[in-house]
Formats: sequence, structure tokens, C-alpha cells
Amino acid sequence: MYLFKTIKFSLGNLLLQKSRSFLTMLGIIIGVGAVISIMAVGASAQNLLLNQVRSMGSNLVGILPGAADESGAPAAMFGIEVTTLKYEDAIALEDLPHITAVSAYSRGRGTISYLNKSNDYDYVGVSSNYINVEDAAVESGRFFRSEEVDSLARVIVLGSQVKDDLFGKSDPINQRVKVGQVSFKVIGVMEERGVAMFQNQDEQVFIPVKTVQKMMIGVDHLAFIRVKVDKEENISLVISQIENTLRFRHHIQDPAKDDFTIRSTDQALDILGTITQALKMFLAVVAAISLLVGGIGIMNIMFVVVNERTREIGLRKAIGAKRKDILIQFLIESATMTLIGGLIGIVMGVLIALAISVGVNYFDYDWQFIVTPLSVIVSTLMAISVGLLFGLWPANRASKLNPVEAMRYE
Repeated sequence: MYLFKTIKFSLGNLLLQKSRSFLTMLGIIIGVGAVISIMAVGASAQNLLLNQVRSMGSNLVGILPGAADESGAPAAMFGIEVTTLKYEDAIALEDLPHITAVSAYSRGRGTISYLNKSNDYDYVGVSSNYINVEDAAVESGRFFRSEEVDSLARVIVLGSQVKDDLFGKSDPINQRVKVGQVSFKVIGVMEERGVAMFQNQDEQVFIPVKTVQKMMIGVDHLAFIRVKVDKEENISLVISQIENTLRFRHHIQDPAKDDFTIRSTDQALDILGTITQALKMFLAVVAAISLLVGGIGIMNIMFVVVNERTREIGLRKAIGAKRKDILIQFLIESATMTLIGGLIGIVMGVLIALAISVGVNYFDYDWQFIVTPLSVIVSTLMAISVGLLFGLWPANRASKLNPVEAMRYE
């Protein structure tokens, strides 16, 4: 009952100074809102990343150039060009047991034009087995053959969006388009695939990998290789076989000196989950720093409140209020202020996270709106703790006032 009356009294004091109370709580509102929205966005982004990797399939193995430890990512993942993987490496893997398809990859970007229409698109150099590795399908025409890869044939398969942009409802098969200054014959159009790994697959074109290497970007190395395994239980065996094959081809005796990195989908999920979780917590901690700023603001205001109500404190002590009563009163006022600010901040953070979710989904990403109960509970407790912590000093000062001197205070 005493606690209820104290809280009611504290709310009354806050309402008497609405503007000052709101400005005091603003730091807490922003801090809690930032924590909630960042944790929600972090959880949603983590879920999106993991789902994107899962969409590739559970029986894929990726080979990247450059070495990495078991829990880390190779240099190629950070945009550093590494030249250790060759097209011949991909060919050598095709004959290994339990491997059903292999595709080499090389990437670039250029202007693709047809008649008076042109636009910039990503072009992907791949092997003839690309559609088997990626479980993709051709809607019209065909995909290129292995002999066309080896002969540097200038043939191209369009993504569905590229076809619509350049040809509209017309049939593009056997028409010629230019990628930069190189002319290509259109032999197929891919089925609509949507967004995968943050790349709109329908806004890409596919060219024989050796043609891209020699005619488009002038390199003899690959961006990466993907291997499809017949059964999930054979993935570990296949990884071991790939390691042995590439070490033999690259003349590597010591496994510690590997110039390639092999990751299965499960391994990629584990690494990605660890990285995104650490990043999410780091951002939440950075956002929580603003709560300290809000706490300092509350402490300053509480000192002002103590000075304004010095005579009231003296009168209460004169009629029997104990030191702990004064201490509890000002602590409750401080905690009430931060709790209200925290609740407003939670609502604001949820609305920000919801707005981001709607915005990202507008661009065809499978972005789930995720606000965990843990983030709400943690933010609420943090807000109350900040109020108690930063209200303690002014509350303690108020409780120590001499009642006689306090009543004579002007």
C-alpha cells in the first residue's frame, strides 16, 4: 500500500512538470528503443541470412580460394582476390565418387544491350552442370553444353527479368545481345527464381565460364566451385576426397598450407550463425550506451528536484519520516520515470523494427518480423536499473538533509 501511494505521488510530480519529465525521459526512450530495434533487426537479419544459405540445399559443398581456419572465413569472402582455384580443378573433381555435379564460377558486371535497350546486369560464368548443381531450370530454349564451355562459345542464357527488360513479350531465342562489346547468341531463358543469397537470380545472365575468363574479365582463376553430393551422409567423405585431390594438384604436402577452403552447408550455417550472433550482441551493447547518457540526464534532474523540494523534505522529516522513507521515495520517482521512458522506448523500438520489416519485404526479401520476449524483458530491467543506479546519489543526498536547515531553505 505504501509502495502504491509512493508511485502515485511520483506520477503526480511527473505530471506537474510534463515538459521537463519528457525531456528527462527522452534519453531512456531513445536508448531502449535503439536496443529493441537493433536486437529485432539483428535477429531478423540473422534469420534471413541462415535461410538464404539453407535455400542452397543441404547436399552442397563449396570450395573457395584461399585458406581459413575451421571456424573462420577465407579471404575471398571479404572481397580479396585470390587466384588459387582453376577451371581444371573443377574438372578434376567431376570423377570423384558420390559427386553428382560440379560447377565452376566466375563473375562480372557489364552493360547488356539489345537494339536500343540496355541496362547493367551481373553476368555469371558457369559450367554446363550449373542447373544440376543449383537445381535451376530453363523455361525456354536450352542451357549450354560442356563442349561450348571448352570451345569458348559466345552463347548466353538470360535470367527471366533480363529477358523481360530487353525483349518484353518477344522471343529472344537465337537473337543476339551484346555484353559490353562482345556479341552473344541467346540460347535460353531461365525460369523465375527470385532472390537467393541477396542476389536477384532473375537479373543475371549466364555465360560459359571459360568465355567469361578469357573474353570478359581476362583471368585464369575462379571465384569459387560448388559440388553437389549424392547423399548428405557422404558429405564428410566427399570433403576429404576434395582435399586430397586439390592438395595433389596444388603440390601441397602440409595441410596447414592449404590454399583453398571447403565448406558444407551445415558448416557455413554454424560459422554464419556465430558471426551474426556476435555482431548482433555488439550492436545491442553499443545501443545500450545511450541508456547511460539518459541515466546521467535523470541524475541531474533528480538533483534539481531535491533542491526544489528541500523544504518539503525537511517538513516530512520533522513530522516523523525516516531517512529510508525519503531515500525510497526519490528512488521510486527515478525508477518510475525510467520505467515509463522504457515502456515508451519499447513501443518505439517495436514500431521501428516493424517499419524496417515492411520496407525490406517490399524488395522481395523473406524478412521476418522478430521481437523476442527476452529483448523486451532485458530492456525493461535495464531501464529500471538505470533509474535506481543514477537516482541513488540524489536520493541519498535528500535522505541526509537536516530537517531544521531544510525547512529554512529558500
